[in-house]
Order: sequence, then C-alpha cells, then structure tokens
Amino acid sequence: MNSLFYPKLALVNIKKNSKFYFPYLLTCVLTSGMFYIMCMIAGSEGINSMMGAEAVSFILMFGTIVIGIFSVIFLFYTNSFLMKRRKKEIGLYNILGMEKRHISMILLYETLITGAGTVAAGLITGILFSKLIFLLLYKMIQFKVPLSFYISGFSMAVTCILFFGIFFLALLFNLWQIKLTNPIDLLKGSSMGEREPKSKLVIALVGAITLGAGYYIAITTESPLKAISLFFVAVLLVIAGTYCLFTSGSIVLLKFLRKNKAYYYKTKNFTSVSGMIYRMKQNAVGLANICILSTAVLLMISTTVALYVSMDEQLETRYPTDISLEFFDFKEDMRSKVIEAVNSAAESQGRKLFDLKYYDSISVAAVLEGNKFETENVDFYNESKLFALMFITDEDYSRLTGKNISLRENEAVAYGIHGRLDDSFEIFGEKYNIIDYADSFPVEGMGYLGTVYCFVVNSDEFMSMSAPSEYGSSNSFQGIKYSVSFDFDGTKDEKIAFADVIFDELSTIKYSGDNNDDNPNYRFYVESRQRVEDEIYALDGGFLFLGIFLGFLFLIATVLIIYYKQISEGYDDRERYNIMQKVGMSHKEVKDSIKSQIIKVFFLPLIMAIIHIAAAFKMVTRLLAIFNLTNVLLFAKCTAATMVVFAIIYGIVY
Repeated sequence: MNSLFYPKLALVNIKKNSKFYFPYLLTCVLTSGMFYIMCMIAGSEGINSMMGAEAVSFILMFGTIVIGIFSVIFLFYTNSFLMKRRKKEIGLYNILGMEKRHISMILLYETLITGAGTVAAGLITGILFSKLIFLLLYKMIQFKVPLSFYISGFSMAVTCILFFGIFFLALLFNLWQIKLTNPIDLLKGSSMGEREPKSKLVIALVGAITLGAGYYIAITTESPLKAISLFFVAVLLVIAGTYCLFTSGSIVLLKFLRKNKAYYYKTKNFTSVSGMIYRMKQNAVGLANICILSTAVLLMISTTVALYVSMDEQLETRYPTDISLEFFDFKEDMRSKVIEAVNSAAESQGRKLFDLKYYDSISVAAVLEGNKFETENVDFYNESKLFALMFITDEDYSRLTGKNISLRENEAVAYGIHGRLDDSFEIFGEKYNIIDYADSFPVEGMGYLGTVYCFVVNSDEFMSMSAPSEYGSSNSFQGIKYSVSFDFDGTKDEKIAFADVIFDELSTIKYSGDNNDDNPNYRFYVESRQRVEDEIYALDGGFLFLGIFLGFLFLIATVLIIYYKQISEGYDDRERYNIMQKVGMSHKEVKDSIKSQIIKVFFLPLIMAIIHIAAAFKMVTRLLAIFNLTNVLLFAKCTAATMVVFAIIYGIVY
C-alpha cells in the first residue's frame, strides 16, 4: 500500500466521524491547555515572591495533580464512546479484506493525528491565555505586583508527556479490543443489544446503606477537627452509594414500576420504562458520573465563592484588633514591661492607640461528663463532649467591662457561646457555683472552631488553677496566657511596620538576660491583622481560582457526557422509534415517550446532586469554620445561587 494511504484514510475517518470526534478533540485541547496553565502558574517565580506563597503554591500544585488524574480517567472514558460508535465501521474494513494489522495502522495514525493536533493546540491555547489567567489570579488574590509572563518549557514537557501517554494507553486499549473481537461482533458492536439486567437487590441495598452512612456522617459530625478526617470518608461512601444505586437500584426501581400495571400500561410509560430496563446497565455509569461531577461542581464553586466573598468577615472573626500579643511562661514583671514597650513603640512611631485591652487567661480543653470537666487524656475528636474553656479573673473582667464584680471562693460568672450549663460545674478537683450568666464577653475572637465556655473566677482561685499540679501536665492545659490587644491609626503599610517595631521591642525584653533565667519556656507571639490580610486574600483567592478552574473543567466533562449519551441513545434507539411508528404509534406519542425518558432519567443526576449537597451542607459549614467562615446564611445563599446557575446551564445543554 502507498505510504500515505493510512494517514489519508485516518484523516477521512476523523472528518467522517466529526460529530463524535469534535467534542472529544475540543475536550482534549481544553484539558491539555488548562493543565499547562495550572502547571506553569504553580511553578512561577512570581508566585513565590508574594505573601502566602506556600499556601497558593500548594493549592495550584494540588489543582495540577487533580487535572492530571482527571484527564487520564475522563479521556479514557470518552474514548470508549468513540470506539463503540466506530466498531461497525472497523468491522466493515475487516470484512472488505483489511487485516487487523492494517486496521491497527489506521488507528495508530488517527491517534498520532488527534494526539499531536490536540496537544499542540492545547499548548498554543494555554500559552495565549496564560497571561489572562495570570491577571485573573492576582486580581483574585489582590496581588498588586504584576506577575511576569513567560513560556514554561518544563510545563510544556510535562503536558506532552502526560497527554501523549494518555493517547498511547488509549491506543493500546483500542488495539486490544480489536484483537479480541471477531469481525461479526465488530459489525454489531454499536447496535448489539444487552440481555435484560437482573435485579441485583443486594447491591442496591449496599448502595442505600453506604449512601445513608455517608449522609449520616455528614449530618451528625459537629466538630470541625473531626470533619477534616471524616469528610473524605463520607465522600467515598456517597460516591460508592451513588454508583450502586444508579447501576442496581435504578433497575430494581424500573422493574418495580413495570410490575405496577396501572402505571406501566400507559403508552409513554410502557415504552420509556421497558426501553430503559434494557439500556440502564450501560446508562447507569454515565448517569452516576454526571451526578458525581455535578456535585463536585456545585460544592467547589459554592464553597470557594463563599470563602472569597467573606474574606473581610473572616479577618474580623479571627483578628478583631489590629495587633494582638500573647505571652506564655512569663515572669510577674513582664506585664508592666509589655505595656511600657507598646507605649514606647507607639510614641516613637507617632501612632495613636485605641481600645487597649490586657488580661490574664487560662485556656483548657475538657470533656464534659455530667457536670464535671475532665482535662486528663482528652480525646480532641470526641466532638459531642469536647469543650474549649477559658478562665479570667474578676479583676480583669471588671476592668474590661466596667462592671464591678467581686466573686467569693467557688463562685463563677459564665458565658456560653452555644448554650448554658447547669447551676454548677467541677474542674481541677474544685466545684464552682454559677451565680450569673453574662450576655457577652469582653474577650473577642473566640468560638470559631467549637463550643466555648468562658468563666470569671476569683483571682486567688485563678492563680491556684495555674499552679503546677497534676493538671499542669495535662495534654490540654496551657497555663496562664497574658494577652494584649489594641487598634491604632495609620495606613496598612504603617501598621505592618509598627507590628515589626513591636516585635523588635519585645524581642529585646526577651533576650535581656533577666527574663531568661529560670524561664526557658518563655515565648510570645505578635499577630498583625494587616500582615495576615494578604495571606488570607492569597489563600481564599487561590481557592476561588482553583474552584472556578476545576469547576469549569468538570462542567465541560458533564456537558460532554450528556452530549455523548444523547447522541449514543439517539442512534441506538432510532430503529426502535421507527418500529413504534410502524406498529401504530403516532409521532406525538413517540415524542412524548422520548420526552418522558429524558425527564425521568437525565434529570435524575441533577436531583441527586442537589440532594448530595443538601446532605453535605452541615459538614461543609464545619469545615469552613476552620477558615473562620461562620456565616452560615452567606454560604447558604452562595450554594443556592450556584445551584440555580448550574441548573440553568444543565437545562440549556438538554
């Protein structure tokens, strides 16, 4: 044969099957382009020069890995659709005299053409749009210095290796299928019917149980810390349950509907139910994929948008003042020295201080058993009984609130963020009677990670709590912490500079010699809201960027699966619908049957995805609390808006 015969025939085949190839090729171009962009940005030197560089780099590298894994799975998945539609064509080549080695050569050239063409187009697209994506990213992370534009040779090499590897493995898979299949089967490959699938009730029950278990974990988990470890367990259970219910549960349901003669023996129900019973084994996996991808899109977009919109609120929750100072294992005279250092720094920098607060506190994590707080061997994942406790003195409380209170021995004033205790409680071997509940507490920035109780106690008892004892070695006991917080005037840069001056002043105190003696564990922390602001903007902006990027990628996958399913079903059922009309069904009845099937089956993934999101809502709010997003109403609005927009896009695709 002529050396150009195979390439020409490969091009003719691609052109002839354009309605199947074009969406596939477009997906390959977009996927490879997005992979290149994400890989290039993750390795950009400009990213490493910004605040929060480590967090953003990790997010982008994670996104690169996700896109890579997704590309392998999804391109293999879509390749199977193409091969199914082309089996008849390939079988015809075999019948006309071509040997399987000749067919293999055609597939090889098709793979070379599509692989080289899509990867090249993807790289060109990625390079052309990378500057725009750069601009979008540093707009989101509020990075004021423009990131440099360049073409990454490393990212191009990684992209080529990954996607040529995918095409090579897909080619091997296709050749293996042809080798194992005889020509007659290939001729019937795209239209071979399936035997009626059995009702696999056990698998359906397993699906219901695993899905229910995933929902139960998501709904009952209270602790944000426990939510971290259980989130992926719940996700895996829901994914497994979704696949089981779609593949087996749907068949059980359809056969149940078939037994309901009042429902089944109606024209539109008869044709749609009977047809779907035979097709459901093949359809179920695709529908489950649509459901999982839809859930992923809804979850990623809603959470990242909520984080981005609430950045200022997160800052206010975690850092209510411009500067906060914390001291541990300090000497008695340290309190006065700290205030002197703060005032001295303010005077030297020309800054005016506002709302200066200082107080001692003891924080401890405890498990509540009855009315007794246990502090020994605390299980930090036992969210139903774990509480974060804070104690301050009546003197500090009086000064901070302006209310003059004087507590006796074993008396306490309590404040509960999520409820109240009984009239008394026991801790550290002492019993305290609660004589009053405060409506608010002067210590801010508390309670974003769990249930918190704050107590005001007598100064002498406060000191006895902090004394070395059997409780001092508890894994949940911190000892006395001296806190100072205040606001002050100035621009953002001036406030950051002032925080540096404060740190230098306090470092001088620490290393003066007299404070290190007999005090090796002395330590202090300086937190500046303005300094952390850039890191939070970078983190939340990076999350939003990743959410939009991956959300768009998964949306493309969802649309492509829907497209192929409709095309595939349209071809498979064309003859069946012709038979329906020949046996007496009107065009309207056939059309109604098709419409009924689409509504019942293809919108099922969207409904299930929304149910998944509703079940996961509580657990996701616990995870968002770790990022200081405690505004549940805001997240609910973002989730609802995302659902509406996605449902509109989903409907347009149909």
